[in-house]
Amino acid sequence: MSAGRVAIISGGTFGIGKAISITLARRGFQVVAFGLDAPQISSTAENGGALLRAELAAQGLQADVLEADVSKAADVDSLVEGTIARHGRIDALVNNAAIGPLGTVLDTSEDVWDRIMDVNLKGAYLCCRAVLPHMIRQGGGSIVNIGSGAGWGKPNMAAYSASKGGLFALGAALAYDHFHQRIRVNTVVPGGGRIVTGMSVGRVGGDLPLFTSRSVAGTAAGRVASGEDIAHAVAFLLSDEATTISGTVIDVGCFAHQGGPIPPRPDRR
Repeated sequence: MSAGRVAIISGGTFGIGKAISITLARRGFQVVAFGLDAPQISSTAENGGALLRAELAAQGLQADVLEADVSKAADVDSLVEGTIARHGRIDALVNNAAIGPLGTVLDTSEDVWDRIMDVNLKGAYLCCRAVLPHMIRQGGGSIVNIGSGAGWGKPNMAAYSASKGGLFALGAALAYDHFHQRIRVNTVVPGGGRIVTGMSVGRVGGDLPLFTSRSVAGTAAGRVASGEDIAHAVAFLLSDEATTISGTVIDVGCFAHQGGPIPPRPDRR
């Protein structure tokens, strides 16, 4: 049962994060979702807090919807302490917040590299560091990281790939370090292509028709994956049915771990 359990979702107000927040709220979690309302680099996501509140209200659901920067320790610590003060415990953490500007090493500025690492990797570290003492005191908990097939390397995604590769390693290390404290750590990888997020649409300049018309592999279901598909996998990993699962990577959409495809040779004329 999930009733009364408390879950924090970073980047929980837009895209995949919003789907996770709504799914967990529907399943009885006390959800604390946070993100930034202003658009971030290479993303179309904005005003996510208002959008999430409206969708929750339309479905008769409740959640704490807050604005905070996952890359700032003060913001994360304040949010976690506020959650403890309001709900008394933290049972689950979903590290979903991410940005993903495209680029090779040669055309990625140092500032952009640092911002990607701050959000995608440091943000997960800060959230884990803040919630772990409470989970340890309670006698257990569950952490789910939202990874990417880019974590094994993909073309034109040097910084993003490095950050997501680091997230795989961080998740495995956490699973080892806190195994005997009954804290489970797993990673979910969205796959199949064409999942609508601020980051994915931002990579095509905000052109949603272009994004949705692209040819993609899809899934074994005979359709592309959705945010809800990712959310269902997350909900399973947070549930009692998954109490023995830790240190695992689950691909939603199949074969995201294989990376690729190899891009065509550039025209150097």
